[in-house]
Amino acid sequence: MKQEFSKVSVIGLGYIGLPTAAVIASRGVQVHGVDVSEHAVRTINQGKIHIVEPDLDMLVQAAVSTGKLKAALKPEPADVFMIAVPTPFQDGKKPDLSYIEAAIQAIAPCLEKGNLIILESTSPVGTTEQIAHWLAELRPDLTLPHQDPELADIFIAHCPERVLPGRVLQELVSNDRIIGGISPRCAQQAMALYQLFVRGECLMTDARTAEMAKLTENSFRDVNIAFANELSMVCDHLKINVWELIQLANRHPRVNILNPGPGVGGHCIAVDPWFIVDSAPEQAKMIRLAREINDAKPQYVMERVKKAADEFKRPVIACLGLAFKADIDDLRESPALDIARQLSEQAVGEVLWVEPNIHQLPEKYQAHQQRLVSLHEALERAHILVVLVDHKQFKSLKPGDVAAKVVIDTRGLFG
Repeated sequence: MKQEFSKVSVIGLGYIGLPTAAVIASRGVQVHGVDVSEHAVRTINQGKIHIVEPDLDMLVQAAVSTGKLKAALKPEPADVFMIAVPTPFQDGKKPDLSYIEAAIQAIAPCLEKGNLIILESTSPVGTTEQIAHWLAELRPDLTLPHQDPELADIFIAHCPERVLPGRVLQELVSNDRIIGGISPRCAQQAMALYQLFVRGECLMTDARTAEMAKLTENSFRDVNIAFANELSMVCDHLKINVWELIQLANRHPRVNILNPGPGVGGHCIAVDPWFIVDSAPEQAKMIRLAREINDAKPQYVMERVKKAADEFKRPVIACLGLAFKADIDDLRESPALDIARQLSEQAVGEVLWVEPNIHQLPEKYQAHQQRLVSLHEALERAHILVVLVDHKQFKSLKPGDVAAKVVIDTRGLFG
């Protein structure tokens, strides 16, 4: 069985793909990165990065300067193809697998006997098997693992990413990895690759269990966040400081309540539970309810802001933070961004957008005359401060800085 990997192709050079490509390249393996964005490809080939992640710039610069990492718009032959593309949902919360299918169509002409395909994108149960079926149509000359597990020409596995933005490089190496193969031979091949750079334990299983494991991890967190978010609304109703309450309750040795917020964002926790609901709608009742609670929290925050704005003739509202979590630039599925957008669209007042981790708003927001302002300008002009993300810049504020403002604090910075 082939255990040597001289060239790895990473399809999708975003928040997961680029760090993974750089880490593998740092182990001396030739990496061919592929992305549909000309800007991303050009930036990476200059030894720079197009996303924000601590220490990633140095790792990419080193990998590019040594010639171990190259980016391109199209794939080319390699020993391994790692797929790290988005898996959003369509209308009705249905999983959208079009990015994965497009990646498979792109690499299909490059495949040779003995190649390994690894799906890292978080996916509904059965997606890895679907890859094999797509390839059976695209490359009928190859034997796939679902056709003959022992004599397959191509190995296919699912190894879901499980890293935390802001700590990606550390967790790529230190975290345990779940490796699910369509067959045991597929899992063994994938394990050989991950053992090149993962210090954590590599745990083998089948592809369907690996897919469900990642969805389970994020759904577990979503349910716990939903409890915290619901608790915050109950405490508002009962005029109790939820932050003090959680701190006290968590002194119990078997209680660990998470912190509430303005909702749940990011490509993982805000999306993945719906994959389970879509696959088992009658069984996933609690998972669905947690999603609904968290999806409704931005509207609850909006109502609080509107009530505060009614006290001013021409209210100026500063939304502090647009990213989906602290100290990153990722706006995907961000409840903070959604709140800022809705406040602007509904003309609740003049809305100031504050996000220290980005230089400009996405193009679709620029069209509506929205603009970023500095924290300094927001503090000078705003009547109402809506704390949506606990960025370090906001944590450094002192009570005196906000004493004259109406503060709606969804992150407990001033609780």
